[in-house]
Amino acid sequence: MKLKFGKMGTPRPSAAAGMNSGMTSSDLVAFQNLLYRKSGIVLNDSKKALVESRVTQRLRALNMDSYGGYLQFLDEDKSGEELVQLIDVISTNITNFFREPDHFEMLESTLEKWTAQGMQHVRIWSAACSTGEEPYTIAMTVDKLVQERRLDLKILATDISTRVLAHAKAGVYQEDRLTSIPDHLKAKHFRIQPGQGNKQYAVSNQLKRLMMFHRLNFTVFPYPINGIFDVIFCRNAMIYFDRDLRMKMVREFARLLKPGGLLMIGHAETLIGLENQYRTIKPSIYQRLK
Repeated sequence: MKLKFGKMGTPRPSAAAGMNSGMTSSDLVAFQNLLYRKSGIVLNDSKKALVESRVTQRLRALNMDSYGGYLQFLDEDKSGEELVQLIDVISTNITNFFREPDHFEMLESTLEKWTAQGMQHVRIWSAACSTGEEPYTIAMTVDKLVQERRLDLKILATDISTRVLAHAKAGVYQEDRLTSIPDHLKAKHFRIQPGQGNKQYAVSNQLKRLMMFHRLNFTVFPYPINGIFDVIFCRNAMIYFDRDLRMKMVREFARLLKPGGLLMIGHAETLIGLENQYRTIKPSIYQRLK
């Protein structure tokens, strides 16, 4: 899978050091429309303070003082690099290790069954992987099977945000981020980073070897992925999108999921009324029809 970006153009310097006015309603609508078209993120009017705060971060980074000027810069930046930066600061990334643990229990029991039946190659996709807690939890869950049964296992981890992908790929976390990890798994798969002021832990190379990290935008179809997955995790991402995009996403997941494979979505999400290519195993866990 290849994702290429050109070089970003140079922003025009601003004479003013700070913003000269607040975000107008027309500015807000322009950013709402832009972000929806380019990322699928739906931001209603109640998010005005969030949009203004996070867009202002980009203006300060570029030494610009006008929302209109920034919108023009985004339009003229043919590389798309600044749009990536904007989506990075707008995106909300809330996650933790072993979040919604019943999914990992289902993953472990299903893979035990499949491997007992002779499966040797396993492919799992962590879509909207954020800062990496989900794919590394997947890896910790299946590591014992990988070692005991010598599975050929790979985990694809994708997100639209280059910032959180860089964090995920580095695999370094503050100590308080590890509180939900069982002690025996923490001892096995994490090492204290030397020379850090605050205690930080790095993921083991054993887990990192299972990972592939790539940027992916859910609104660009078909997804640039080769191969078929046995399990797809796309949890707590579709709640930010409208029904039309959610429908397209679950159809694309069906295209990339093997018959009998599993799709895990967030506990607050459902496929009811979106797609008929799955059967419900339990709420938030679906199986691709054969």
